[in-house]
Amino acid sequence: MGGTTSQKLRLTYLVQILQKRTDEEHRMTMPELIRELGNYGIKANRKTIYDDIELLRMIDVDIIGVQEGQSYYYYLGSREFELAELKLLVDSVQSAKFITEKKSNELIRKIESLTSEHNAKQLERQVYVSGWTKADNESIYYNVDKIHAAIASNSKICFKYFRWTVEKKQELRHNGKIYCISPWALSWDDENYYLVGYDTEADKIKHYRVDKMLHLEIVPYKREGKELFRKFDMAAYSKKVFGMFSGVEQKVKLRFENELAGVVIDRFGKDVTMFRSDEEHFTVLVDVAVSRHFLGWIIALGDGVTVLEPENVVEEMREIGKGLLGKYQKK
Repeated sequence: MGGTTSQKLRLTYLVQILQKRTDEEHRMTMPELIRELGNYGIKANRKTIYDDIELLRMIDVDIIGVQEGQSYYYYLGSREFELAELKLLVDSVQSAKFITEKKSNELIRKIESLTSEHNAKQLERQVYVSGWTKADNESIYYNVDKIHAAIASNSKICFKYFRWTVEKKQELRHNGKIYCISPWALSWDDENYYLVGYDTEADKIKHYRVDKMLHLEIVPYKREGKELFRKFDMAAYSKKVFGMFSGVEQKVKLRFENELAGVVIDRFGKDVTMFRSDEEHFTVLVDVAVSRHFLGWIIALGDGVTVLEPENVVEEMREIGKGLLGKYQKK
């Protein structure tokens, strides 16, 4: 093996050893580094390792040396990701319902490889996701990738869309109709991934659960709806559409008890205008898509919130209240 090739291999393996075996709490001496390189079939001595470490430092590999007693130790200092950042990534992957259990575990194993084998053990406590409610549609992982590719290439996508039956079977919507949509954005709402796009046939913006798409393909047609999305605000859209359930958009005036201020800010953001109505209440005027999901959110807050306007939404709340009361009254 030529000297140049041997040096390149030695440098490569040395970096791998430091990445995998060392961190601030776990260090290696020069003899340990030489012995570990020998396990890869690479011969080295102190001088060559000293020279290699200096070369790696010149290209910003953060190799730190510390003297402890009679021994000198080496370890890899800064990494591309800190351990706290990796924990955050693991938590995000684990809690995302739209990623299947199998894919979650694959991604977490890859994340673990970004730190030392010692720190990776701190991530293993979060690997087990069997008891979590996870998607079982493996294609979602690739659907998201295709949607991003379609957006980047300014192309439409076509797919079939399904819903679940009581028998827990997939049932194609509209008798297997092929949906052709101009994709413009992806939104992560209530732990699910949604495509937000323009439906030419309906001439409106619509959204679809990505895990309920089947046979998604990019088609050679340019996207439409550019003018609508030029002034489209994804954050504002998410605030209006509760749980991504569509409804008629209206301005709704609500009165809340003061203790629910945090709930309102969590839902509508810190920019929401809150008016004090008396010592114990405040009111807000918000744009929302009035759907059953929005009305259910109001009901869940109990007597801490009251719908004041418009009258048609107030009447809907009355009708829901009557229906619930009638269903649970003793006969």
